[in-house]
Amino acid sequence: MKFAKGVVKYRTAILIAAVILMIPALLGYLGTRVNYNMLDYLPDNMDTVIGQNELMEEFGKGAFSFIIVENMSPQNVAVLKGKIEAVEHVESVLWYDSIMDLSVPMEMLPSKLYDAFNNGDATMMAVFFDSSTSEDVTMDAIREIRRVTEGQCYISGMSALVTDLKDICEREEPVYVGIAVALALAAMMLFLDNWLIPLVFLASIGMMILLNLGTNFVLGEISYITKAMSAVLQLAVTMDYSIFLWHSYTEQLEIEKDHKEAMAKAVHATFTSVIGSSVTTVAGFIALCFMSFTMGSDIGIVMAKGVIFGVIGCVTVLPAMILLLDRPLQKASHKSVIPRMEGLAKGIVKIFPVLLVAFVIIAVPAYYGYSQTNSEVYYDMAQCLPETMDFVEANKKLQDNFDIASTHMLLVDSRTPSKDVRSMISEMEQVDGVKYVLGLESVLGPDIPEKLLPDQLRNVLKSEKWELLLINSEYHAASDAVNDQIEELNLILKKYDPSGMLIGEGPCMKDMIDTTDRDFKIVNAVSILLIFVIIALVEKSISLPFILIAVIEVAIFVNLGLPHYLGQSLPFIAPICLSTIQLGATVDYAILMTTRYKAERIVGNDKKEAVRTALETSIPSIIVSGMGLFAATFGVALYSNVDIIRSMCMLMARGALISVAMVIFVLPALLLLFDGVICTTTSGMKHLSAKQKYRQHQA
Repeated sequence: MKFAKGVVKYRTAILIAAVILMIPALLGYLGTRVNYNMLDYLPDNMDTVIGQNELMEEFGKGAFSFIIVENMSPQNVAVLKGKIEAVEHVESVLWYDSIMDLSVPMEMLPSKLYDAFNNGDATMMAVFFDSSTSEDVTMDAIREIRRVTEGQCYISGMSALVTDLKDICEREEPVYVGIAVALALAAMMLFLDNWLIPLVFLASIGMMILLNLGTNFVLGEISYITKAMSAVLQLAVTMDYSIFLWHSYTEQLEIEKDHKEAMAKAVHATFTSVIGSSVTTVAGFIALCFMSFTMGSDIGIVMAKGVIFGVIGCVTVLPAMILLLDRPLQKASHKSVIPRMEGLAKGIVKIFPVLLVAFVIIAVPAYYGYSQTNSEVYYDMAQCLPETMDFVEANKKLQDNFDIASTHMLLVDSRTPSKDVRSMISEMEQVDGVKYVLGLESVLGPDIPEKLLPDQLRNVLKSEKWELLLINSEYHAASDAVNDQIEELNLILKKYDPSGMLIGEGPCMKDMIDTTDRDFKIVNAVSILLIFVIIALVEKSISLPFILIAVIEVAIFVNLGLPHYLGQSLPFIAPICLSTIQLGATVDYAILMTTRYKAERIVGNDKKEAVRTALETSIPSIIVSGMGLFAATFGVALYSNVDIIRSMCMLMARGALISVAMVIFVLPALLLLFDGVICTTTSGMKHLSAKQKYRQHQA
């Protein structure tokens, strides 16, 4: 209570401090780098990651792209190549004139080499950058190449993908926040009993969101998914805390005439309930930190921090704002549109056996769909971009003209004999889907000395430590076919050079698939375990955690099972994040109802009366909370052109509604079914179990 009175006493100072903190928060937000390359989040000990580092260290090469040019003479292509070479951070460009002078007809090249870079009126260059795939300078170089070539070429590769991804995200992110704010505001105005208080909520939450985004500066960088989702998610999951405070304050005003005293009591009461509510949400986000694919910890840390800031703002900044605007707030009251719930509560209690049967019937196909959805996700980030993006068009040109869907790179020990490298190339070109393997041995015949090659070409493909080879594949990155291909290529590579490494987008994607498949199981187990322990401690019960988690887990099964039945494929990160976010954010609905049920049973009401009262009093709060989460995410899902953002928001919006329905209709039935077990295994309720047995004995 001392803290609550301090908040009321120093309310003006709190508001001034909060406003001042917005300045460094804004600077921190603007200074936080955003990473758009998912492959950067792979564990450092993987061969693909080590190989990428070796490529940079030994060759000074990081990013790699193919550039396709159509309907242009060799002389004009050479001019275009010169423009590209002049772009800052372009390390080298390989084309025909890297091997022979333009005065020599291209047809003089070995047919394999000619066909690799030419098809009809289309020709192709290989471009290496001296910076990594998603560095800001690499993306700037991609934009500069597009500018200096005046749209005369198509640029493929991961760097082009992350450049387009960054551009579309930066264009859309302000709209995400605007949509989330507008729809959340509409939902609160509709379901709350005051026209002005939603604006106060948004002002307070907005300050905490900016503080959260600003403190991301200490992390160095965050992923683009985190940046795009954090503001929307923080608004959605912390809105409840503001509603708790407002309801508590209005209740206290009916008892206390002094508004300051009423607020002090409201802050004290809210602090206790909000801490209990927020812990499960924080636990859900913390579970993401157990992923070895470190994007999980990126999202988890930022969002756990956001929830904590939300709690702080709810019990400091928001009370100060409400007291400052107390008079206009009192004039803005209106009747809530949510009707009284006595009839619905009685009906649910009456038909609870039917609801139990329905729960079992739903659970079986939901779990089957859920298990299938997890195996039907996609990993190819190109699928998350609209078809009109430059990168998508370039990839289509690359496939249509050259039948190349992905490119791998080989690092082979430079001391490996040339005859062994030739044998290895020959074996690799027999692997299904391998179009060809390019290296020094592809240019040189067995009798031509390496020294006859131009220095530029030799330096591009060989260092003191490694020889670099390119493998072009007909299979798309992250497909089952290319993953099988990569396994075969690795077996051949290790036969000739045990220290050799297969790197590039395809191998990295394969590592990401293997990593995140394990992560999904780990995150699910950790989130369930953490939340189980929290519920057990909060409710002082062994049985209630099983019941509450079962209700929300089935809601998750329904939510993640629907894509299978609807024929939809989700981006791989969506199910991993959704399962733990939905559990952490919506199990609070179940805790709210269960806590009231316990209180009613403890004071002597029978199980049906206790469940009916818990339903009647909890449904309005559950609906407001669920609709807040739905409103903040549904509009973003409809608007976003980035499939990862769209999918995650749609899953969260739908998950909120499904969890609300499960808690309102299924949880009461389970409480009634297991009332005897609950009483026996819950602290403070064991005497009820004894009384029940005594009544049964008397009967």
